[in-house]
Amino acid sequence: MQVTSAEIQPMGEKQEVESQENLQSLLTGKIRQLSEVEHPSTSARLLVQSPVPQTAPSSEIVQVTSVQARPTEKGVEVILQTTQRERLQITDRSAENNFIADIPNAQLRLTSGDAFTFRSEKPVEGITEITVTNLDANTIRVTVVGDKTLPTVELFNDDAGLVFGVTSAAIATPPPLQPEPEQPTSETPQEEPSAQTDRRPIELVVTGQQDAYRVPNTSVGTRTDTPLRDIPQSIQVVPQEVLRDQNVTRQEEALRNVSGVVTGNPPYYQGSFYRIRGFLIENFSGNNLTNGIPDFVGGLSTGFSNVERVEVLKGPASVLFGQGSPGGTINTVTKQPLREPFYELNATIGNYDFYQGGIDLSGPLDNRGNVLYRLNTSYRSAGSSIDLIENKNFQIAPVLSWAISDRTKLTLEGDYVNDSVPPPTGVPALGSVLPNPNGKISRNRNYNESNASQQVNLGRVGYRLEHQFSDSWSLRNAFSASFYDLKVSNLALPSGLQSDNRTLNRRFLDTTRDITSYVLASDVTGKLSTGSIEHQLTLGFDFNDFYNRDTGNAVTGSPIDIFNPVFGQIVAPTPLFAFDNATDRTALGIYAQDQITIAENLKLLLGLRFDTFNQTVKDREGGTEQNQSENSFSPRVGIVYQPIRPISLYASYSQSFSPVIGRSFENAQFQPERGTQYEVGVKADLSDRLSATLAFYDLLLSNVLTDDPVNPDFSVQTGKQRSRGIEMNLSGEILPGWNIITGYAYTDARIEEDNALPVGNRLSNIPKHSFNLWTTYEIQAGNLKGLGFGLGLFYVGERQGDLANSFEIPGYLRTDAAIFYKRDNWRAALNVRNLFGVDYFESSFNRNRLFAGEDLTIQGTISWQF
Repeated sequence: MQVTSAEIQPMGEKQEVESQENLQSLLTGKIRQLSEVEHPSTSARLLVQSPVPQTAPSSEIVQVTSVQARPTEKGVEVILQTTQRERLQITDRSAENNFIADIPNAQLRLTSGDAFTFRSEKPVEGITEITVTNLDANTIRVTVVGDKTLPTVELFNDDAGLVFGVTSAAIATPPPLQPEPEQPTSETPQEEPSAQTDRRPIELVVTGQQDAYRVPNTSVGTRTDTPLRDIPQSIQVVPQEVLRDQNVTRQEEALRNVSGVVTGNPPYYQGSFYRIRGFLIENFSGNNLTNGIPDFVGGLSTGFSNVERVEVLKGPASVLFGQGSPGGTINTVTKQPLREPFYELNATIGNYDFYQGGIDLSGPLDNRGNVLYRLNTSYRSAGSSIDLIENKNFQIAPVLSWAISDRTKLTLEGDYVNDSVPPPTGVPALGSVLPNPNGKISRNRNYNESNASQQVNLGRVGYRLEHQFSDSWSLRNAFSASFYDLKVSNLALPSGLQSDNRTLNRRFLDTTRDITSYVLASDVTGKLSTGSIEHQLTLGFDFNDFYNRDTGNAVTGSPIDIFNPVFGQIVAPTPLFAFDNATDRTALGIYAQDQITIAENLKLLLGLRFDTFNQTVKDREGGTEQNQSENSFSPRVGIVYQPIRPISLYASYSQSFSPVIGRSFENAQFQPERGTQYEVGVKADLSDRLSATLAFYDLLLSNVLTDDPVNPDFSVQTGKQRSRGIEMNLSGEILPGWNIITGYAYTDARIEEDNALPVGNRLSNIPKHSFNLWTTYEIQAGNLKGLGFGLGLFYVGERQGDLANSFEIPGYLRTDAAIFYKRDNWRAALNVRNLFGVDYFESSFNRNRLFAGEDLTIQGTISWQF
């Protein structure tokens, strides 16, 4: 979407529009090119703000006493009547086909003092709906929903108030407006208002689809819809537009766009092994969320077709989500139902036998649009540059939302994934990144037998209930049940090279894993004032019950030559071990958070959480059982100071905890690991479409298990690991059609205290320097309009392959590219990863298992919306 101020001047004063052409652009919404815009010599104003000088403090709420609507020759006008129109502040944005304008210092009030919501369905051709409602106690939201495209909306100051001029797609006289039955008829009078004598255009918003690489708001940082600039912690979002432009089909591809995040996954591997700010994100912790709710199988998910965006909150987050690694939290936001019918088909084909097709359907199920649905389903069949990797993946994800009333909404969601792929074994360090007298190993080797298999079935079902008690207080309640079933057969596990440095010993594993997880979360959010200080309180709890059972056995198998492998050798296996372990964990957390606005430019965040959990681990094979119960407090304190509106200076302190199972030699129960972070930073809105973040942090993990120096068969919790670093991020639209998401991370992650490993050793798989850049440009006009290009650079520096620092994984620079073309309702794209075929290793588990990155990968995609 393009936006231009285009010499907008008050028409009721003695200033004149400089030319007839400018006047025509004001009346018709014609867009001038950036080069045609004359920039004023005075300081620039954000286009989303009214240029009328503010004459009252923003804390003073403007009362809008009535909403009028009337047809015009061009479409329809919606008038917000107030005698204080000069004090209104306006911010706008677009989302898909929706124009959204928020007035953050106003409230709808009838003359009787009652609040209400204005709604008009299909007022003119091309416009599906117009709503005016109280978003909260001091914000009015105006939403204009286009039928197939983003609507054209002009904003004016009028004698009667603020005017939203909505242009019809056909520029025809619209049918009469039909407000909701519950609204008083006096609020939408049939007669036309008298001619206006002082109409001032204050904003020109033009048609077109916005590619929002910049996401201004998120809920992952506070559990409330809060601007990123007001949160004293670093948060990065990978939006839908980036996922689309990069043709992302797996989570690890999305997270390449986030600074300070390193993937440890080989392609199509089951389970996430991400490291954020130097620390591993565990599969079953609270570090994985789905729509803001802890998802204890989220790190095992293999489906991605229903993902809207990925949000990463960096640093400890136990105050909001309970137990977890201190590195950060990954929130996956799924696609939600749309008010307008939406249908999309897409298909992708690529080298290594990659085939994928998907369907995305959405729309209303009733005439009033109170019941909406969305259905995403996809199927993928793919090979890989790694030998013997063949992936088949099926996903279906239905969503149903019901607006029970104007204050209550219920959403039902489900997700089912069936995935099969035998994970690669990796290759030894000797012969890959370390010299081997026998030569060099092919980086794409896989030492599984052809009959190795892995099958996964994952299902989720749940609901979210939202209720608005009043303009100030609301309730959210959510429940999620997850089921995970894994079956692995004849999986090879490398166990070390023999003395000839070419014969690899292998173990073969058969195992099953069954997981059930239940999460119930509820919170109440409200706004209140103590004198001139404003508070947004959030009080809530969450309860989870997690059960995991692992069964299986391992046997020795035939060794294999890593340089000249011969598969299918028959050797009598020797049983090594069998296991049958069950983990049963329940946890309850209660938390309170206060977002305090001391002044318009000074905000304080306070949070405190209390967790109590009980965990039992049973070794059914050995007949032993370990029980652990523990309580933990998790605080967070943060402050944001905004010396000028676009700049936010922030500082924060936060903690995390993660249970540690086991007991010491003295039979003392292990305490939870504790993460403690100090962070300071700067957030800057360089424009209304481009934002940047600079963060400095110091993160310490204590109570780490290490060898007991007195009793070698036991452990003690005297270990410490520390990560210090700098992160820089930039995302948004630089110029019309030119988008960017980029970041740099400096991470110094080391062992601070340990009884077995040298102090000062670097943490494994963590590069000191990493850099990511993805940028696209789409031609905005002319015969080539809709044609676009993308370029990506992903640099990962050298990193240690294990905690002993016994070998180093070389750094690499990978180049990606894309070309795409959009016309009407269809889009075609060609995506290339690792354009120059760079040989690199993604990560390692140990000296026997290094995993290669992707070779040159080419994928073509076509999608059609109707």
